[in-house]
Amino acid sequence: MVGAHIGHNCEIGNNVIIANNCLLAGYVRVDDGAFLGGGSTFHQFMHIGRLVMVQGSSAFGKDIPPFVVAAERNYVFGVNVIGLRRAGFSEKEREEIKAAFKLVYLSGLNISQALEKAATMKFATPAREFLDFVANAKKRGICPLKRGVDEETSI
Repeated sequence: MVGAHIGHNCEIGNNVIIANNCLLAGYVRVDDGAFLGGGSTFHQFMHIGRLVMVQGSSAFGKDIPPFVVAAERNYVFGVNVIGLRRAGFSEKEREEIKAAFKLVYLSGLNISQALEKAATMKFATPAREFLDFVANAKKRGICPLKRGVDEETSI
């Protein structure tokens, strides 16, 4: 769309929507099916996961895990349930992604502890994709959950 800037060495997946006036610095990776809302900015060397929904006028310098809604400045607000449903994810897959999200963001465990616990649990491929993304996040880490967000409405 008009006025978008995609910096050098960016990797853009399939079926990605980049709205007006988005700015992607160099080496940003955007996975399949992501939606980047208008006027959003993305720091260099970031990774935006599959089926992420980014609110317009937001700014990010941390990696955004797949299947989440992200907004404001480096915040995650919950699972992109509508996007998952539209993409054909089964109810079981959506529930497992929600469980993985809760483990990482709402369990009270740090990332290492959450990933250690997840390794002992049975998750299908989509939830594992979420967990693998978190485990392999760059040195800046992943966007945190916005504090004060109602836990039930965030997932």
